[in-house]
Amino acid sequence: MLHKITGKISVVGAGFVGSTTAYTLMLSGLVSEIVIVDINKDKAEGDVMDMNHGMPFVRPVQITAGDFKDCHGSDIVIITAGANQKPGETRIDLVKKNTEIFKSIVPEIIKYCEDSILLIVTNPIDILTYVTLRISGLSPKKVIGSGTVLDTSRFKFLLSQHTGVDARNIHAYILGEHGDTEVAAWSLTNIAGMTMEEFCNYCAKCEGYSKQETYENVKNAAYKIIEKKGATYYAVALAVRRIVECILRDERSILTVSSLMTGQYGINDVCLSLPTIVNEKGIDRILEVPLADEEVQLLRKSASALKDVIKQIPID
Repeated sequence: MLHKITGKISVVGAGFVGSTTAYTLMLSGLVSEIVIVDINKDKAEGDVMDMNHGMPFVRPVQITAGDFKDCHGSDIVIITAGANQKPGETRIDLVKKNTEIFKSIVPEIIKYCEDSILLIVTNPIDILTYVTLRISGLSPKKVIGSGTVLDTSRFKFLLSQHTGVDARNIHAYILGEHGDTEVAAWSLTNIAGMTMEEFCNYCAKCEGYSKQETYENVKNAAYKIIEKKGATYYAVALAVRRIVECILRDERSILTVSSLMTGQYGINDVCLSLPTIVNEKGIDRILEVPLADEEVQLLRKSASALKDVIKQIPID
């Protein structure tokens, strides 16, 4: 039976990312109902009270705290639950702790939400997207990681800073893992159809610009933010809102979400990010874009690094 879009969203996990995501969705006017679920019921209820007190300032939306059963009928269940990333800790360091958490919560979600799309935001995103897919038994089209949507946004912002061009008019992608092996697709990066080199020569706007430095700043952004304030949550909440918008409005927009690879660039049985057409059913089509040979090799290296970690965790 086809699931009819209702505008109901559930957020499982009321930490920094989960509560900020719920708040961002409240402001968006996109959704009709938000359910927040957390093991700390007081925290979830406190967030709901706080947001509800601002209801006269936004479009009508019903926000409640609940249990897994209250997620029934959700178009999308956003999973942000998990252990926090600590200073000096890589995303991969989190994998064993968060895999165990997912093994307990995903079956509970599926019990009530077998028709919903699952959107994974907890780190390490790619591995936990794969774990969720294995545990849930859902179609790969309905299990999505937020992937490198945020990394791509960071990339566009930094290129905007270099060039003086609106970030929305810079076309660029970060691919592969949301993490240390992510790949900047420089061969596809363009402004008004011009490569970065062509644009910089044409406009003389890129003094002191370094591809490697830009890439390193994108890759290490989360580490720097965590070092300064303990967690990242504003930009990731906006990235999640963008994915939710794309699904609820059946936009068929191209986003670098994480999903199961089935032979793209010779990569199989691992989740990572490629430009992907996203619609109301989730993943519509993964695009095998014309990357440079070096970028393809880096993408395969990223997939291999993720597979090496997956081999070390008991999923079933």
